[in-house]
Amino acid sequence: MDLYFSPLACSLGARIALYEAGAEVKFHRVDAATKTAVGTDFRLVNAKGLVPALRTHDGEVITENAAVLQYIADKHPEAGLAPAAGLERYRLQQWLSFVGTELHKAVFAPLLGRSSNDGAKAYARALAAERFTYLDEHLKNREHLIGRFSVADCYLAAVLNWAGVVQIELADYPAVAAYRERLMARPSVARAMGEEMMLYRQAA
Repeated sequence: MDLYFSPLACSLGARIALYEAGAEVKFHRVDAATKTAVGTDFRLVNAKGLVPALRTHDGEVITENAAVLQYIADKHPEAGLAPAAGLERYRLQQWLSFVGTELHKAVFAPLLGRSSNDGAKAYARALAAERFTYLDEHLKNREHLIGRFSVADCYLAAVLNWAGVVQIELADYPAVAAYRERLMARPSVARAMGEEMMLYRQAA
């Protein structure tokens, strides 16, 4: 498999999942500004120009984090990163959707976006308080988003990494802060975060 990523972008979640699964993979860095990867136009891989993009062993390209993460989980069932079926699989999809839409796109995209105006940023901050309160309540007395570590946690690990950049104080949400500490102590998360932080700093 080949994973196209940008350092510390949401594609970090896929890197974590791949490490959890012990998968054989080649990583290709995408320049977010120029949309190039390995010296070529990344849009030839993903016409949207967005990471992550995963090229399978069969040459198919899968995009969108929720799909990429579930593909990795299903190809490596022994890693236990996703329930196979039933209500728990829908719970997983529920949390992948929440992280993707309610946090990634609704909160962090406007706060991180250079073209976002003050009104958009203010609205995102109002949403942040509501969404993080909901997440904090869910994580009280829970180790993970569902009954075990899953690809939803991989995605959330990547997204929570942006909180400090936009001055969202996770200390205001004690269960979320404790959850992130547990994630950072996990070998796959620590390895992926360390590698991508080094790549990010090299480019800065």
